[in-house]
Amino acid sequence: MATNARPQQQLAVWNDPQAVPYVHIDRVTKKFGDFVAVNNVSLKIYKKELFCLLGGSGCGKTTLLRMLAGFEEPTSGKIFIDGVDMTNIPPYERPVNMMFQSYALFPHMTVEQNVAFGLKQDGVAKHEIRTRVDDMLKLVRLQQFAQRKPHQLSGGQRQRVALARSLVKRPKLLLLDEPLGALDKKLREHTQFELVNLQEQLGVTFVVVTHDQEEAMTLSTRIGVMNAGEIIQVGTPKDIYEYPNSKFVAEFIGNVNMFEGRLIEDEPDHVRIDSAELGGTIFVDHGVSSAPDAVVAAAIRPEKIIISLERPEQADNVAQGIVKEIAYLGDMSVYLVQLASGKVVRITQPNTYRHAEASITWDQTVYLSWHASSPVVLSE
Repeated sequence: MATNARPQQQLAVWNDPQAVPYVHIDRVTKKFGDFVAVNNVSLKIYKKELFCLLGGSGCGKTTLLRMLAGFEEPTSGKIFIDGVDMTNIPPYERPVNMMFQSYALFPHMTVEQNVAFGLKQDGVAKHEIRTRVDDMLKLVRLQQFAQRKPHQLSGGQRQRVALARSLVKRPKLLLLDEPLGALDKKLREHTQFELVNLQEQLGVTFVVVTHDQEEAMTLSTRIGVMNAGEIIQVGTPKDIYEYPNSKFVAEFIGNVNMFEGRLIEDEPDHVRIDSAELGGTIFVDHGVSSAPDAVVAAAIRPEKIIISLERPEQADNVAQGIVKEIAYLGDMSVYLVQLASGKVVRITQPNTYRHAEASITWDQTVYLSWHASSPVVLSE
């Protein structure tokens, strides 16, 4: 899975203990009757970030977004935006705009009228409305569609109209709930980069809710992974993918192979794990914070495993298995290999030249191996 190395990541303002967050969610809980939708969440988001809340259905991400917008009130805790306590401030008095998954465009209005609607409601002067709407349509490349109605536009164009309408009011914070969910895969991928470029040009702080891991990895400066109303891990796309802090995060982001085993060697600079599932030992070239003899899991991404017909000359990090399935996906091939223990391992290999997959076929005996830096050791 590709990750996004955005310029803001190099600044990593979130690593500065003196940095002041633009959005500060402080121990926020939201209950609906006995159901806890958001459970004691604390989060700091910094100015000009494109922050993604990522999680499955029912994890609490949209409820958290609605509390930021003011559509829901926290049961407990506080929400600060730009240093101001917004916990009990109504939505129309917050420096926030929200773009919904449905886009909610007015069907009887033209593109131009849709974008201008919020400014008219706020009583902005006509000449300023004209200037701001023209500038925004130019920014989202919809000038030539200004007089069209929403039904005369493609899905991607409607998405850009909704975005323009949200941004024309110059909010300090833009909240986007599954903004690309209605688009087909190819258009969604194209629009992701458009959204990133637009956010960087305007410098507006974005908070995006999505269930799509690839979308979060492409868009965000940082990701907050949510589950059961809690934020499990916050980090850059690379941090989340390469260094998950739990089995849940490792399995939720991309594909991963998990090998359970017992720590048989625990040193500050390396560990060795005996895994019955693997049928051998796993050597990891860094220490872990687990007790000796602890039962742990070694998480290894499919693209980090090498598959070959000849056994590598190494004692650790090697396994033998039978190829059960092969999927040719164009840019890469996926192999499912069954080990003697019955464990099925997923391997992905790039097709760097034509017929790359032809050397390995079904029911062959193959060997799997990986570098000592590839596994992440997880205890929970």
